[in-house]
Amino acid sequence: MKFFSFHSYFWKTLSIIGVVSVGFLVIIISTLAYYMVIPLGHRATDDLASVITHAAETWDNIPVAQHEIFIKKMKTKHQLILTNSDVALSDFSNLLPYLFFLETSLSKQLGKEIHLKESVAKDGEHWFWVDIPITEGTLRFGFSRSRIGVNPPIVFFVLLIVGFFLIFFTAVILTYRLTVPLEHLYLAAQSVGKGRWPKPIQEKGAEELVVLVREFNNMSIQVKELLSNRTTLLAGIAHDLRTPLTQIQLALSMLPNDGGDTELMESIHNDLDNINHLISETLSISLGLEEQNATPIDINKELDDIINNIKKHDVSIEWSPGNSCILTLQALALRRIINNLLENAIRYGDGKPVSVDYECNDEMVIVQIIDSGSGIPPEKIEAVFRPFYRLESSRGSSTGGSGLGLAIVKQLADANGWEIQLIPRPEGGTKAVLKLLS
Repeated sequence: MKFFSFHSYFWKTLSIIGVVSVGFLVIIISTLAYYMVIPLGHRATDDLASVITHAAETWDNIPVAQHEIFIKKMKTKHQLILTNSDVALSDFSNLLPYLFFLETSLSKQLGKEIHLKESVAKDGEHWFWVDIPITEGTLRFGFSRSRIGVNPPIVFFVLLIVGFFLIFFTAVILTYRLTVPLEHLYLAAQSVGKGRWPKPIQEKGAEELVVLVREFNNMSIQVKELLSNRTTLLAGIAHDLRTPLTQIQLALSMLPNDGGDTELMESIHNDLDNINHLISETLSISLGLEEQNATPIDINKELDDIINNIKKHDVSIEWSPGNSCILTLQALALRRIINNLLENAIRYGDGKPVSVDYECNDEMVIVQIIDSGSGIPPEKIEAVFRPFYRLESSRGSSTGGSGLGLAIVKQLADANGWEIQLIPRPEGGTKAVLKLLS
């Protein structure tokens, strides 16, 4: 189905909604981070840096006897550990923005480059340390990861992932509900265009889509009735015409000595035959082919029988039977198409041999009928499939047929889901390609 094609309306609509929604989500998160989270992070780290630098200054100014009391106070009030330890520590590897902001604040307040260090306690808790210069060496301050509390990267990541999936599934549901009725309309319109009449489409969805589907169903019924009425009308006209034509032919045949003018009588008989042929062709294109049960047939044998029958009329056709190729289809439709294509190739082949070839694979059978005549101008390839259209505008019987042969071919091919192409050959002539889809 076209529904699953990446060029379908569903995927194009979904991609637009998805890109716009995800872009909007990223903008919201970025704006939130830039105007709220980052400023709050700077403010928090500025406060902690102020506490640390003030504590270092106080440490220098209080008696040694009060150091223990001061350490306990800092731990209780600010969750900071003070120590004179000079044990080497590793640079921190945590990507938490808070730590980078703290380094920046400390460096700014102390007027020198400050770097945080990291250690891991036995219980798995991460600790961060910073050495602050004092009068007699340095004083090490430490705080645990749990003191920071927040974890903006994880928050933003969760928001982005959750938001993305919510947007994705919402977009899929909305797009699906919008495009499925259009997909049904698309398939139904294709069927009607090929002469098949699908079942009425279910009317559901938004009011606009319900009205559109309802009107399409009504239009489909009206077109079907119109074509049925046209068929009945043409069948009646053909019957009414054939009755007097038959009487005329019978009366002419009873005239003695061919009415006294053999040449005139022969011309009249030819004209009557042409009229009968035109009526038959008109009925073929208006009535089409009645529903038949598809049966397995050997394409190779079918082509061989058709070509051998035509060869009986002293027509040169280059054809070599190939391997057996079984396909389930309507045999009568295939015979009519091949006969019409061969007659067309012989009529416009300038008396040169016509070649027929076919190939069979798992997906399709391709039949090619090639003539070496004057060919069809590329701009008129589509036009020749229209009823009564002829390249020769004089419409004389000597310049071609009724103009219905290729129209019948197109109608039967569309009705059976086959493909027909007319391809101009660079060396002259036309290649008719019939694809029988399995």
